[in-house]
Amino acid sequence: MAAEDPSLIPDQLAALAVVTGCALTDTPREQAMQALEEELRTRSRWLLIFDNAEDPGALSGHLPTGSGHVVITSRNPHWHHLASPVDVDVLTRAESVALLCSRSRGLSEGDADRLAQALDDLPLALVQAAEALTAYTPDKYLDLLEHHADLATNDGTPLDYPRSLAAQLRLGMQRLGDQEPVAADLLRACSLLAPEPFDLNPCDPSARQDEQDEQDGAEALVPLLLDPRDFRRVLTAVDRFGLARAAGGSVQLHRLTQAILRDQLDSEERARSVRHASLLLTTAHPGNPKHPATWPRWSALLPHLLHLAPADLTTPQARHAALGACWYLLERGTARPALPRLQALHQAWLQELGDDHGDTLQAASYLARAFYKSHNHAQARDLDRDTLARRRRVLGEDHPDTLASAANLAIRLAALGETEQACDLDRDTLARRRRVLGEDHPDTLASASNLANRLAALGETEQARTLTEDTLARRRRVLGEDHPDTLISACNLAIWLAQLGETEQARDLDRDTLARQRRVLGEDHPDTLASAGNLAIWLAELGETEQSRTLAEEALARQRRVLGEDHPETLISAKNLALILQRSTAIPATSLDPPPPPDPPA
Repeated sequence: MAAEDPSLIPDQLAALAVVTGCALTDTPREQAMQALEEELRTRSRWLLIFDNAEDPGALSGHLPTGSGHVVITSRNPHWHHLASPVDVDVLTRAESVALLCSRSRGLSEGDADRLAQALDDLPLALVQAAEALTAYTPDKYLDLLEHHADLATNDGTPLDYPRSLAAQLRLGMQRLGDQEPVAADLLRACSLLAPEPFDLNPCDPSARQDEQDEQDGAEALVPLLLDPRDFRRVLTAVDRFGLARAAGGSVQLHRLTQAILRDQLDSEERARSVRHASLLLTTAHPGNPKHPATWPRWSALLPHLLHLAPADLTTPQARHAALGACWYLLERGTARPALPRLQALHQAWLQELGDDHGDTLQAASYLARAFYKSHNHAQARDLDRDTLARRRRVLGEDHPDTLASAANLAIRLAALGETEQACDLDRDTLARRRRVLGEDHPDTLASASNLANRLAALGETEQARTLTEDTLARRRRVLGEDHPDTLISACNLAIWLAQLGETEQARDLDRDTLARQRRVLGEDHPDTLASAGNLAIWLAELGETEQSRTLAEEALARQRRVLGEDHPETLISAKNLALILQRSTAIPATSLDPPPPPDPPA
């Protein structure tokens, strides 16, 4: 019997009493229900189903006793005090494909698999899709689902089900909003994010701008993040209505549920949800992606920061978080997914904010780094050159952002072989940073490291060594032994030592650096692989051929998998391995240019 509305249950029980013969049609309802209760006590085999029940408290008074069985179907998982819950998951992919094929003549298994994937294997959605395929081809229905999920899931309701999936979600959100408006706001905001779990535990409401939040109306979610009692109440409501999964402080929506909820937003709801999504991303900001300690939190937040549309990043803090996600990808050595995202962000903010806006210029700077990491050096140089000119005009010659652009441009010039010009620019940038920021500022140390690379490239290896030794000592003191920038200085110093004939020192320093990079950055990070390749060279030069060959082969295999066969560093490693195998002296890989650190939050 339908149990969604508890007020209708007594009439249905009275009607069942008449059907079973224990009451007459004119028996008063209460007497009929009592008669049914007594009848069920005398029977040994019976099954009573309460379908789509929502409130355990409202149903508990209607549950019969006896030796029969009661099944309660519900999206609310909180029935432990009344019954033994059994989770019913979505269908397996094989079951989904079989269901679609059995209900749609001529549907291939391949098309059925694509439909099942798009529909998240949800049984009701699959049945509705099968009905829709009488009018649509699979491709047309998938297109409709992608662009108008609410419309696609509003038709084809099976005869034995009260409403379509779209109508069911609409009604569920309406009821949730009536009982717990903040919970409904939370789900609408999550509908704009990725379908992965969104962990609310790390959210820090102090990261928001109070005046802006009050103006935008985003303060509705703040009590959820501040008060543990509100937090528990709201997530319990989300879980009880079964519209999303809530566990351990995280909320997750099915991909299809997200699409339908997004389509059902009116313009006012969408604007409010965009503000709420930006607030969630801002308050969950893990911190500076240059610091490895923040990387686990960046990894968890990354899908959401990459998913939200650029136009929906409505606050400076949200835009900063989106750029931080791209910087995190670049720090971890994965420029490929960062590049298209940065292109989209830069293009959107060019149109929305203008060429000279700080966020647009920051996106341009990050995009140039992604071009550089992807070995599109000319594009990186041109973009950094334009950004530097704009920042000099808007901010002045000595502004930290302007100096960051100058440091970036020097790296791009060096990559294109314009080493003398890069060296001159690095000298000027280092002098300005020492004066403006101080000798030990991380940005100043980055410029010192870059200048050392230019000096070495121009044959001034002894000067490069001296400057790198000083930079390494300062980075160890300021940033710590294991900071990625410290490890870059150590790696570079090993190269200069080897070039000056101090191969044993180079080997020992590079061996320590490699061990730290493996622990901090991971086995497959490009910096780790560069250190491994260099260490293989020093080992070969010192006659440790077997260790050298093993290390070089492993590094090359990883570079081919991570960077690709034709990546310049892969090609250098392949050449070095060939020389090692020939028992010749291999050439060292080129020194590493540390990227400039990201700007602090606005």
